[in-house]
Amino acid sequence: MSRLTNNQLKRRLRASALAILAIGLACALLVYLVADEAPPDAVGYVMVEGTAYPIAPNQSKRYNRDLERIGGKSAVIFDELDRWFSARWRGKELAVTLAWLSAIAALALFLFARWLPRD
Repeated sequence: MSRLTNNQLKRRLRASALAILAIGLACALLVYLVADEAPPDAVGYVMVEGTAYPIAPNQSKRYNRDLERIGGKSAVIFDELDRWFSARWRGKELAVTLAWLSAIAALALFLFARWLPRD
């Protein structure tokens, strides 16, 4: 088994970066064209005597107040961060997430190939 020179490794890493970028962007485009727009929270509302109440408990002020009372401000912040992060994996937002992740991975490979010294 022969060892690769740095120049050969650089070429392969650049080709891999280009392949990751192309495949990632193609998948992101496919998801964007196929996916429906997800609502901000994929839950509904229930009508009680003419007033709409959210079905999910994490949408109410009482939930936030109880969460802050039990876990402090950090629990509220982490809950909001968790809801924001989970929203990135639904609907057309998933396509944007895939595009960014493939671009970041391709850039990392390209920069690593550039960092390698020549033969």
